[in-house]
Amino acid sequence: MKLNALKVNSAKPQSKAFKLFDGGGLFLLVTPNGSKLWRLKYRLNGKEKLLALGAYPQLSLAAAREARDKARKLLAGGTDPSLAKKQERASQAETVADVAREWHEVNKSRWTPDHAGRIWRRLEKDLFPLIGNRPTADVSPAELLEAIRTIEKRGTAYTARRALQDIKRVFSYAVVTSRAQHNPATDLSVALKQPPVQHRAAATEVGPLRELLRAIEGYLGTHVVKCALRLLPHVFCRPGELRFMEWTELDLESPEPTWSIPAEKMKMRRKHIVPLSRQATAILKEVQPLTESGRYVFPCERTRAQPMSNNALNAALRRMGFSKEEVCAHGFRATAATLLAEMGYPSHLVEIQLSHADRNKVRAAYNHAEYLPERRKMMIRWSDFLDRVQEGGKVVPLFRAG
Repeated sequence: MKLNALKVNSAKPQSKAFKLFDGGGLFLLVTPNGSKLWRLKYRLNGKEKLLALGAYPQLSLAAAREARDKARKLLAGGTDPSLAKKQERASQAETVADVAREWHEVNKSRWTPDHAGRIWRRLEKDLFPLIGNRPTADVSPAELLEAIRTIEKRGTAYTARRALQDIKRVFSYAVVTSRAQHNPATDLSVALKQPPVQHRAAATEVGPLRELLRAIEGYLGTHVVKCALRLLPHVFCRPGELRFMEWTELDLESPEPTWSIPAEKMKMRRKHIVPLSRQATAILKEVQPLTESGRYVFPCERTRAQPMSNNALNAALRRMGFSKEEVCAHGFRATAATLLAEMGYPSHLVEIQLSHADRNKVRAAYNHAEYLPERRKMMIRWSDFLDRVQEGGKVVPLFRAG
């Protein structure tokens, strides 16, 4: 006997699921939790198959019968209705490019324009040609790995890993917005080649450094954190040393401003002097009205009695869109060491300014003021170089040591 609307509507759940048949293979499956699901039983190539049509009352009895009849016509023409439904769903599904575009639009206000553009170009150039038109929910880990390895095969291991980081965030967005059930990028990094080891992520070329400096200048977080980020490239000390900087350690009014760090604050446990350039001094004077009433130059936002948290600078870099593989607060030391060496500055001047332990221990007990005039000259020229990098245009090391 065929079903009618009253019988469908009045069907009550039982301890076990049961079926109410309508004819032509169509039946209503009533589950113990009260769900009423339309199913179509059919045979293809001698095998019994089942097609899910929808749930009642969203799909009415009349609509379920129309779906049954449509499926029967497909069967008569030799087409599997289950496969046809899957293909139709795939054609209507949002693609990886669709979701990536929405994710990028949602997040780009957190990034600098340069960084937002760089992420989009990487997606558009490296990933969209390979998986951009695929339905987001259907991309498998194996398919995504093949796409990332295609990038890797160009000899760009870093780009491949950055592309993986980008698409991983896209799929995370897809999961939380119900466009995908899982993130296929989650465990793929273990299957990629390891790029050359970088102990500290750093911008050691002019292009990436310019992007980083401009991003810091446009940072929209707290002004104290922004000043700390702006100062760090000019002094390239350890982030912990900057966090614990105190006003009593600074001499900003002298013709030759300095920051004198007590030995107990230094990793090598010896007093260290940092000559302050015009730019560094200006940044410190900018933050002075905000924090000079307390002990620390860069205090914690919640309590001025404590220094800035040990994650504040890196967290700010992440909010600007830089991954931990691209740059970290400690990386400004590598930036300075690399570029100053390229400019021709003697290694001992750079090493002393970095307060590195001399591996040969020849100068292990150097006086904290050793080579101070030479280091001051180097720091002034370094700050001028940073200004030129940030301003743009062709940057050449016109000044060298001496």
